[in-house]
Amino acid sequence: MNLVELTERLHRIRDTNDWRGFHSPKNLAMAASVEMAELVEIFQWLSEDQSRTLSPDQLAHAGQEVGDVVLYLLLLCSELGLDMEQVVRSKLADSERRFAR
Repeated sequence: MNLVELTERLHRIRDTNDWRGFHSPKNLAMAASVEMAELVEIFQWLSEDQSRTLSPDQLAHAGQEVGDVVLYLLLLCSELGLDMEQVVRSKLADSERRFAR
């Protein structure tokens, strides 16, 4: 996954639609949270087993919501001047230090 390319494509969509004014860090964080809630809603009343065996429609819907969350987070990183790959690698390394045995 080329995050720079994906971010550039997102910026083209943003700029074509004149959405830059709406893409403050606060708004992007809130939008990512809303999309995460939509993902959670797919699983809300499922058992543990059902959550592991989604129907094709449920799986496609979950994929759409995961995509929405990731795209908003890419935009948020861009607005904050964060390198998403770097922050993810740093957090993963921290988790490995703390939890890997």
